[in-house]
Amino acid sequence: MKIAVVVYDHCQPKKCSLECYHYCPRVRMGDEIFTFDKAGKPIISEELCLGCGICAHKCPFKAIHIIGLPHEIEEEIVHKYREGGFRLYRLPQTLDKKVIGLLGANGVGKTTVLKILSGLLLPNFGNLEEEITPETVLKALPGAQLKKYFIDLYDGRLRVVVKPQYIDDIPKYFKGSVRGLLGRLSTDDRVKEIAKLLEIEEILDRDVKTLSGGELQKVAIAAAMLKEGEMVFLDEPSSYLDIRTRLLVSRIIADLAERKRVLVVEHDLAILDFLSDLIYVLFGVPGAYGVVSTPKSTSKAINEFLEGYLAEENIRIRNKEIRFTVHPPSTTEGREVFLTIPAFSKDYGTFRFSTEGGELYEGEVVGVVGPNGIGKTTFFKILAGEIEADMPVSLDVKISHKPQYLDQEFRGTVEEYIKECLTEEELSDPFVTNEIFHPLKIKDLYEHEVSSLSGGELQKLHIAIALSREADLYLLDEPTAYLDADLRIYMAKVIKRLMDKRGKPAMVIDHDVYFVDLSSDRLLVFTGKPGVEGRSVGPLSLKDGMNLFLKSLGVTFRRDYQTHRPRINKPGSNLDREQKRKGEYYYTE
Repeated sequence: MKIAVVVYDHCQPKKCSLECYHYCPRVRMGDEIFTFDKAGKPIISEELCLGCGICAHKCPFKAIHIIGLPHEIEEEIVHKYREGGFRLYRLPQTLDKKVIGLLGANGVGKTTVLKILSGLLLPNFGNLEEEITPETVLKALPGAQLKKYFIDLYDGRLRVVVKPQYIDDIPKYFKGSVRGLLGRLSTDDRVKEIAKLLEIEEILDRDVKTLSGGELQKVAIAAAMLKEGEMVFLDEPSSYLDIRTRLLVSRIIADLAERKRVLVVEHDLAILDFLSDLIYVLFGVPGAYGVVSTPKSTSKAINEFLEGYLAEENIRIRNKEIRFTVHPPSTTEGREVFLTIPAFSKDYGTFRFSTEGGELYEGEVVGVVGPNGIGKTTFFKILAGEIEADMPVSLDVKISHKPQYLDQEFRGTVEEYIKECLTEEELSDPFVTNEIFHPLKIKDLYEHEVSSLSGGELQKLHIAIALSREADLYLLDEPTAYLDADLRIYMAKVIKRLMDKRGKPAMVIDHDVYFVDLSSDRLLVFTGKPGVEGRSVGPLSLKDGMNLFLKSLGVTFRRDYQTHRPRINKPGSNLDREQKRKGEYYYTE
């Protein structure tokens, strides 16, 4: 059985010669395999399609997917958006007193799952001809447990709360203080209780538009906890949060699950592992179709995801498995010092930051870790010349900086934006095309308006632009925000490979431990008191840096015996206490 999917947003019939139609063998034989909608976009008859894939190969915008699927999966279709559109197969189930995790690439149906389970979208089970009502949905649903869930949902007995993915939009829809926002949802005493739990008491009287990304995230989680509901969906609750706060939020979510059903979409694998009881892996082709796996234990789901093979489904979702190293790499041996960062400081009155500087080696990636509000972004902005230190800092090198918060105000297409940001020499460099734009599929976004990009697409675009610039030092501030787990892992390898080939150093701020582990050669650790005083230590070896950083948080990691991936130890467990006694917070061998 095959499906023929046209990714509607990618299809640009006014800018092509309808290659999909003219090169199709069935069209040349006189068969009416193609029809076109009002916008001139093709609809391909799956019954007549040969499955040769010529149309997909010829489409200049990569908008067509011809995919073979097992017949048994087709029988489990849950929703199809339109003829030739994205389709979802199967649904996860929620359980009382359990945190259910969803893991999968962007574009394979996680948002569709949330919309269906929250009642915002009525699933049509592939039937585009008949009107869909709650009654027709209940008749078509398989399994007594799913039926019970949707009966309660449609009857109003199951109230749903959704913590949105894009928390940056909150200031667009609400004007006023944090207290005013949360006060709409519950009593003042309850607001104070949750604020204390999430450590946002100090920002209650601040205007929402002045909040940082991490503060907005905690406010969004607080709002979800204050709303009345029996089912809570949390879409990427760790974005913009430092690792200490991610663990704090994870424990709060686990406690919430004692009273409510909880479903979490999360791309930080260490955090997903720590907070989930069961995980469903979503796989498929982004923009074309997605399949929800059988429920798996947390360890099994993440290990199979990293190995690229789902055993029960008997399907390979990645060509090559991802493995972590037990021993930290020794990276400075044989490398020359490329750049020396001088000591400098910045005093804002209420906050002071200082660094002793340090040496950067050619071709290395230095991970920058530390809690929010400790000066990491200030450090980058001073190096990039965007703000001044107390004493002038002169590096006399060209710097490419990807900031934490991304500009989406440009009015025009991605292609126009790239041409404005990069020189002709940089754009024509085969290295940029082959090592950055092609593997990150940036050209697939060329015709899209910058203002219409999703968070992940916008992040990918800004990373590509920053890496494509000819520079002596690359600064990337939180590049994993809104990227799915697959792309985070791939991006870590891209950054590491590029710096090694160019012989230039990069510094990367991030809170995803897996990403830091895979991308970094050494670490710069920020310590101090958030919001009051911060200072940098290092760069240190990966082992010393991780131990210093995690010791300040009181967190230890063990290694999974199968994939060697880092796993957070339960606080106070025997292993946690033993590793702390030995001073081995991350590398245990």
